[in-house]
Amino acid sequence: MDEFQIETAQNVGINQNVASIGDRMLGYLIDSAIILIYTIGVILLLTSLDLDMAELWPLYLLVSLPAFLYYVLLETFFNGQTVGKSLLKTRVVKIDGSPPSFANYFVRWILRIIDVALTSGGIAAFTILIKGNGQRLGDMAAGTTVISEKQNLTIDDTLIKELPDNYVPTYSQVTVFSDKDMQSIKLLYNEALRKGQHNIILNLHHRLIKVLAIETDEKPVDFVAKVIKDYNYYTQNM
Repeated sequence: MDEFQIETAQNVGINQNVASIGDRMLGYLIDSAIILIYTIGVILLLTSLDLDMAELWPLYLLVSLPAFLYYVLLETFFNGQTVGKSLLKTRVVKIDGSPPSFANYFVRWILRIIDVALTSGGIAAFTILIKGNGQRLGDMAAGTTVISEKQNLTIDDTLIKELPDNYVPTYSQVTVFSDKDMQSIKLLYNEALRKGQHNIILNLHHRLIKVLAIETDEKPVDFVAKVIKDYNYYTQNM
């Protein structure tokens, strides 16, 4: 899975997991199927009403609005997700990892006509591959990208991780934590890295500084990682 690093306003460097083209295409197909089913249902319903054309068209345009506005409405009200994105665990975020505004969603929705609808997704796929950080034309204009929130548990998500033989710990105070405490800290930290939730890393940073009663000039993301490694060091050498 591709990654790209962002630097937030708080100087927290975070690696974002970019959603794969396969996941984005499958999500698009799911959303397209939903729109198609809705449209067919609308057509069948309206034709059964036995109305003349003058009455039918205004009504059709009205009930077709949900299908037309599907992407911008769902992404706005469901925090960057449509049905397809939710099922594939992908989400639209700003390039700095923060939630987009309605204006961001609107811009990428308008440009969907060019890089998705008119070219059957050809331009979108090309720009995503070339750009390298999950951006199609609409994303580049809106300052957004699509990330993956899939969780693949690895040894990095546990406390069982080997450290280099020459590792030198910095914070001996970390022994005040229990294994359960540190496991929770590490899970929160890894989850925040995957999802680009720099606010969680900042909260962890502030909380750890308070509990450990220390001061540090390290970046929050580096400090939390250091605390986890130091805990591993002391518990493995007890």
